[in-house]
Amino acid sequence: MADHFGASYAESFARDHVMAELGGRTVREALDAGWEAKDVWRAVCAAVDVPADKR
Repeated sequence: MADHFGASYAESFARDHVMAELGGRTVREALDAGWEAKDVWRAVCAAVDVPADKR
């Protein structure tokens, strides 16, 4: 996420952005709930149209 968003915004996004793709959780909440990091990243990619070369 830091590579795509920048370090500061990545942390803010992970903490504050509630995503339907994560069941109404933030990235941090999903990870804390036991989601696999690769699945969380895939959800982020789908939600914000991360270019294929950064996936």
